[in-house]
Amino acid sequence: MTTATPTEMMRIGIVCPYSLTVPGGVQAQVLGLARELRARGHEARVLGPCDGPPPESFITPLGDSLPLAANGSIAPLAPDPSAALRTLRVLADERFDVIHLHEPLAPGPTSTALIVHTAPTVATFHAAGGSTSYRLLRPALSRLIERIDRKVVVSKDALALVRGHLGGEYDVLFNGVEIDAIESVEPWPRPGGDEGQRRPAVLFCGRHEERKGLRVLIDAVQGAALDIDVWIASEGPDTAELRARTDGDDRFLWLGRVTDDEKYARLRSADVFCAPSLRGESFGVVLIEAMAAGTTVVASSLDGYRNVATSGIDSLLVEPGDSHALAGALTAAVTDHELAQRLRHAGSERAREFAMTTLADRYLEIYRAIRPSPVA
Repeated sequence: MTTATPTEMMRIGIVCPYSLTVPGGVQAQVLGLARELRARGHEARVLGPCDGPPPESFITPLGDSLPLAANGSIAPLAPDPSAALRTLRVLADERFDVIHLHEPLAPGPTSTALIVHTAPTVATFHAAGGSTSYRLLRPALSRLIERIDRKVVVSKDALALVRGHLGGEYDVLFNGVEIDAIESVEPWPRPGGDEGQRRPAVLFCGRHEERKGLRVLIDAVQGAALDIDVWIASEGPDTAELRARTDGDDRFLWLGRVTDDEKYARLRSADVFCAPSLRGESFGVVLIEAMAAGTTVVASSLDGYRNVATSGIDSLLVEPGDSHALAGALTAAVTDHELAQRLRHAGSERAREFAMTTLADRYLEIYRAIRPSPVA
């Protein structure tokens, strides 16, 4: 990592459309990239909605979010006029050298920043799958996207979505993971004696909605009578129903929302991380986090997950929605210790290919390419 000299230092505004106080993949990328850029001496600030105190000192909150349907999920966006006015004021006051928009066409701060275009603009597209907005609003969005100076997508699936509807040229850059932050966290304490005397632990971390496949995981564990502990982090619209299905079953521990530090600690302590998603995953950041933590990965064989994981090499991937196949993979992961050790070793090596330090290098190259030369 190279620290910027005073003449190289840039003021970088990173804009997130989603509430920064709500856990999410885009939010994690925004905050992780900002931390890395600041560690190198750049003045990076994050702008976005916050439903409560900002989680980092370098965040400028733009108001509360509203839950809106998006990509088969509920997104905490801020499309209201007050958020737009705050965005305009901050952009005018900060005078950023470069502005980096994540999901630039989402209603709210990112699209507002793109419309006014107060500085050279980089935009990163994360979504994959289908988009009703892209299809219905294509003429307007096609004009808006022309205001972006450099376009980036996080995967070939995200590329297929945005280029299929709006055309254009894009850089494909992976999402990044803060490897050092994960490895520095102490594993979560595990009661129950030595490793051989306690049940293996499987961690699920994702919004409790149909798309994330938690129901499939519960079916797999209960249907195959697996003797494991299942740690279920986060929450969502299906929490009450799914939790009721596990009442009286001491294998299931419902954690609610967890901090990043607790997530990393539980990843480092768990035997398996399970991601049984059914669709709509453009990139498997959480799989990379699990690999970096030294956890065996069992997941659905979605295109987005196959961007980072290879079944039988660094993970076990099964057909989405197949609870019997998922039960078989979980059983193999917790009983075949030689297999688990091999997957974990390969996963650890794979995770390093997605380090946030490397991603920051690539974005800094883009920022410098579009930033006007400083006046001597």
